[in-house]
Amino acid sequence: MSSALRLLGIFAHPDDESLVCGGTFARYADQGVETSLIIATRGERGWFNDWHDYPGEKVLGSLREKEVRKACQELGISRLDFLDYIDGDVDLANEHEIIAKLVYLLRQIRPHVVLTFGPDGLYGHPDHIAISQFTTSAILCAADQQYPSAPDLAPHRVSKLYYRFASKAWFTRHMPVFGELVMQIDGQERRAQSWTDWILTTSVDASEYWSQAWRAVLCHKTQFQYPTRLDSLSEQDHRYLWGTQEYYRVFSLVNGGRKEEHDLFEGLSLPASSSSYSVPHKRGEIASF
Repeated sequence: MSSALRLLGIFAHPDDESLVCGGTFARYADQGVETSLIIATRGERGWFNDWHDYPGEKVLGSLREKEVRKACQELGISRLDFLDYIDGDVDLANEHEIIAKLVYLLRQIRPHVVLTFGPDGLYGHPDHIAISQFTTSAILCAADQQYPSAPDLAPHRVSKLYYRFASKAWFTRHMPVFGELVMQIDGQERRAQSWTDWILTTSVDASEYWSQAWRAVLCHKTQFQYPTRLDSLSEQDHRYLWGTQEYYRVFSLVNGGRKEEHDLFEGLSLPASSSSYSVPHKRGEIASF
């Protein structure tokens, strides 16, 4: 694949990129795709050890930033940006401000494909849900010539948007390792629920990259209590955990239909001597962006 193809993940916290899409990033980076990551927070409140030892938001945020930078090196992610919100407060962000930040970065990075959480945030996490909504809105605004923010950057039209698909099989193999994903939000229990299998549009085989994904997960040391259940897993277990990653294609400007995809860039083509990509139109003409 040409390095002119660009993949961008937009998530809420450090470790989302590794746990949710690590194999996908590693696969496409290895194939020459320019991979980038935007994270809304530094995970400042993500402490799973004794709270008497909690180092505070600033220190933990700094630690987790270092962890995600190491994870990006493992996964081949070439660019990392933070939106500078506080862990747990993404859904409280001013919508005009955060969308403007995302539009600016979308117009800078100019990705062909964007990955983010689905509308359920995988297990109801408010930050996950919020970044899904803001990302979807920002993609629309980034293509709008009349959008008032980032006027110094040309509009950019993303070709394909994907939400991470949460299948029953995915939860079945992850919950014995990570435990049940349950949160108490606004006095109500939010529990991870799988999606109906027929919603799946795209399955990415990342089995050759399971070890990179695993090393990236291990970079996030603050997120584990030791010893962990992960320590006793076999290579086969790890292949099962990190080898296949599934997505729902929210929209595509270049392909469609019910046939399951196995490549996030399916439908995109690159002229041999150009850094732009081409989308065939119905009447046969070619439009470059």
